[in-house]
Amino acid sequence: MNLYDIQVYDGDNQLQSLSQYKNQVLLIVNTATECEFTEQYDELEDLYEKYHEQGLTILDFPCNQFGEQAPGTMEEIMSFCADTYGVSFPQFAKIEVNGPNESPVYTYLKRYQDQSLSARIEWNFTKFLIDRNGQVVKRFEPLVRPYEIEIYIENCLKRKSY
Repeated sequence: MNLYDIQVYDGDNQLQSLSQYKNQVLLIVNTATECEFTEQYDELEDLYEKYHEQGLTILDFPCNQFGEQAPGTMEEIMSFCADTYGVSFPQFAKIEVNGPNESPVYTYLKRYQDQSLSARIEWNFTKFLIDRNGQVVKRFEPLVRPYEIEIYIENCLKRKSY
């Protein structure tokens, strides 16, 4: 299995294949609207606007698994993100990132990350950078702000797929 074989539900509950993101640099983030890190949406949107034309796409997966910090319907979450932070990158249906109901996206990401890291996602706003070939480049924990990983994004964007 590779990342592009996975199908997920988008924010409108429509099944989507991640194959539509082939040859793009991806930043995959589990998010929450009532989290101490929710303000990171600002920086994520800035990075998306700055680099989208060069091939960056941010994939937002709301997760209510940590302290129930992503309450509400997807319509409410998407409205909050658009109105408060101007989010324009793709948002997907709420998922779980750990346990028996874990999304296949996170099963994949955790399997192919740096094995020195815990497989368990500890909190919202854990970020995974994926190269144009669908390979996990690096995992960034919630305390790492999106602007701090900009150099990694730039380096991935410079590399062509092979």
